[in-house]
Amino acid sequence: MYSTILTSLENNILTITINRPDKLNALNQQVMSDLNAVMDEVYHNPEIRSAIITGAGPKSFVAGADISEFIGSSVEEGKALAKRGQDIFFKIENSAKPVVACVNGFALGGGCELAMSCHFRIASENAKFGQPEVNLGLIPGYGGTQRLTQLIGKGRALELLMSANMIDAATALQYGLVNYVLAQEELLQKAKDILSTINSKAPIAVAACITAANAVFDESKNGYATEVDAFGKCFGTDDMKEGTTAFLEKRKAVFTGK
Repeated sequence: MYSTILTSLENNILTITINRPDKLNALNQQVMSDLNAVMDEVYHNPEIRSAIITGAGPKSFVAGADISEFIGSSVEEGKALAKRGQDIFFKIENSAKPVVACVNGFALGGGCELAMSCHFRIASENAKFGQPEVNLGLIPGYGGTQRLTQLIGKGRALELLMSANMIDAATALQYGLVNYVLAQEELLQKAKDILSTINSKAPIAVAACITAANAVFDESKNGYATEVDAFGKCFGTDDMKEGTTAFLEKRKAVFTGK
């Protein structure tokens, strides 16, 4: 179905593995097309409640973009490349279903940008993060300048963007770039445990949390107004009636996503 990624669906969690270990899972145009297509599957398949994105092999999540594809591109071609990457990563960021990055090694350049487009990140102890584009006479083009600043603050972000320095997993945790750092063999299970908990909650409310939190960084939206609207809409759902009734009846709620 996909030529550069593997997928497996278990307990309503889709695990998406970028599978180019010989290239350290670098993002070429085929990987980007496959990511775009698999996110359509996440959006539209009711069996999928949440997703994990990770990389094949122990060394690398995604070690960047495939630079060989950049050679000879014009200004307009460069803009089109960045726009396409941003659009695909927006699709991840705006998914109504949670998407978690399990960073198992290098997350550099486009790989760091991919991880940051996910709703949150969990890292293995050998993870390394960086935006080394200035080494190539470039800047991040898939949203990296924006999301890195949002996640770790302007000063730290600009230092990493301008120096091309990498940070290790412990520093990423200290900066707030990742939520947890674990041994590599514990990485996927931790994500599945968190997502299993999230999957037990009301899906419409989970989606509304994502929408409202994303509105913080969207200049076209008033985040507080987005929250009011989403809060109000929850009152029109069967899940809200079930959740509040179950709470008052001191029983476990059974959510249907309606």
